[in-house]
Amino acid sequence: MRHPYCSWSSNLDLYPKWRYVCGMKIKTSITLSSGTVEAIDEIAGQHSNRSRVIEQAAVEYVERYRRRLREARDLEILNRAAEELNRETEDILAYQSEP
Repeated sequence: MRHPYCSWSSNLDLYPKWRYVCGMKIKTSITLSSGTVEAIDEIAGQHSNRSRVIEQAAVEYVERYRRRLREARDLEILNRAAEELNRETEDILAYQSEP
């Protein structure tokens, strides 16, 4: 049975637990420009490796992507409710300004 933290499709915000629970890695092949590989090697230095740098970059990208989706969904909800919220605010302000 696959642990729920092992799925890339959910729970990336729980990355530390995902990494702990899902220690098994999947080997893959990607093609990068030589300049990108040089930059990754520079970041990795002597204390890390390419795979670790690329994995961390991918996790951060997916987290930012999901955050943007969440924020867009929240903004859509706010925009749908904006007209009613604006009417309520005007009503409250009118009530407060009455002598």
